[in-house]
Amino acid sequence: MTVRKLPIAKAINESLRTALENDPKVLIMGEDVGKLGGVFRVTDGLQKDFGEERVIDTPLAESGIVGTAIGLALRGYRPVVEIQFDGFVFPAYDQIVTQLAKMHARALGKIKMPVVIRIPYGGGIGAVEHHSESPETLFAHVAGLKVVSPSNSADAYWMMQQAIQSDDPVIFFEPKRRYWDKGEVDTDAFPGPLHKAVVAREGSDLTLAAYGPMVKVCLEAAAAAEEEGKSLEVLDLRSMSPIDFDAVQASVVKTRRLVVVHEAPVFLGTGAEVAARITERCFYHLEAPVLRVGGYHAPYPPARLEEEYLPGLDRVLDAVDRSLAY
Repeated sequence: MTVRKLPIAKAINESLRTALENDPKVLIMGEDVGKLGGVFRVTDGLQKDFGEERVIDTPLAESGIVGTAIGLALRGYRPVVEIQFDGFVFPAYDQIVTQLAKMHARALGKIKMPVVIRIPYGGGIGAVEHHSESPETLFAHVAGLKVVSPSNSADAYWMMQQAIQSDDPVIFFEPKRRYWDKGEVDTDAFPGPLHKAVVAREGSDLTLAAYGPMVKVCLEAAAAAEEEGKSLEVLDLRSMSPIDFDAVQASVVKTRRLVVVHEAPVFLGTGAEVAARITERCFYHLEAPVLRVGGYHAPYPPARLEEEYLPGLDRVLDAVDRSLAY
C-alpha cells in the first residue's frame, strides 16, 4: 500500500506524472504549463522530466489549444489541456461545444475524443476579474461532455486517472481555493466509477449535496449542526454530467430533506436539475421542498466583496434551518 498525505494540487501533479509514465500517447498542453509549471504549480517539474514534446507550452490562444488537442486526439493521442483560469475558457467554448462534444456522434461512434480539459475554477483566492468563475453548468448542458470536479486529494488523483483513460472528452474542474488542502492518497486503491457520488459524512435528518469546493463547507456545516443535535448527511456529487441521481435519491429517502450547495449562481445551476429530478423521484418521501444555496445571479464581484458573494457556513446553515422548520 502506498499512502501519502498530499495537497490537491500535488495529487493532480502525481496523477499527471503517472499518466505520462504509463502511456506515451498522453500529452500535456497549456499556457505556462512547462517551464513555469503552471500558475498554481500543478504541472511543476513535468516538462523537465518528460520533455518539451510531451509537456507543451502553448501560445495564449485557448481556441487554438483546444483545436490542436482535437487534432491530436484524431491521431491517437490523449491530450490533457490546461485552461489557465476558468474565465479564460470562453474563447475555446466554440471548439469544445461544436467540435469536441459532437465528434463522436458525428462519426457514428467511429471516432473517439479522449481529451481532458483541466479548468481551475471558483473563487476564494482574491483574484481579479475573469479569474473566479464557476461555469460548470454551461458544459454540463452540452451532450457529449463529461463534467467532473474532485473535492479532496484522493479524488483529485484517481478522477484525473479515470478522466485521462476515458475515450470521451472530460471537462475537469479543479477547485483552486482547495489546491493546498491536504488529504491521504492511496495510489494502489482504485476507486469506484468516475461519476458515482460518495457519502462524505453519514447523517439522518437532512442531506447536503455538493461538489468541488463546497464539500468542505458542507462538512463544516454538518459538524456545526451536530453541536445543536442535528444529523446532516453530506453527499459529494463529484460529477455534474452525468449526475448520480440514484445516490441522491437513496440519501433523500433516508433523510427526507435535501439542500443542494454550489458556488455557481443558483439560477439555472446544477442544483436546479438536482432539485427537479429529486422532486420527481422522491415526492412522497420529501418533508420539505428541495432548497438551493449558491452564488448570486450577478457578475463575480471584486475580491474585496467575494466573501459576501460566496456561499459560506451561515448561508448553508440558514437553508438547513429553513428546511427543518417545515
